[in-house]
Amino acid sequence: MTPDTRGIGKSVHSSDQAAFCKLMIGARKAAGLTQHALAVRLKKPQSFVAKYEGGERRIDVVEFIAIARALGADPLKLIATLLSGAKGKSPRTRTGANRDI
Repeated sequence: MTPDTRGIGKSVHSSDQAAFCKLMIGARKAAGLTQHALAVRLKKPQSFVAKYEGGERRIDVVEFIAIARALGADPLKLIATLLSGAKGKSPRTRTGANRDI
């Protein structure tokens, strides 16, 4: 079955994927972190962050939640921001959140 038949196309280069990348970059910057600092918190190489921020690598929901927690952000609010179309804006909503994973 082709993607067109199912009504779902690849989203790797879609505007929604670009908006997600922009949102994740905005969330990291709002947290005051470099890619390297975030990668250290995630116990991943810096290239992991660079690849998903650049749209070269996609992240699954479990990875997304871990990244949001490492940023001290509420994953639900990040998704709500994405769905509302507020591209690149990142709500910093959890005060006193555990910033280290």
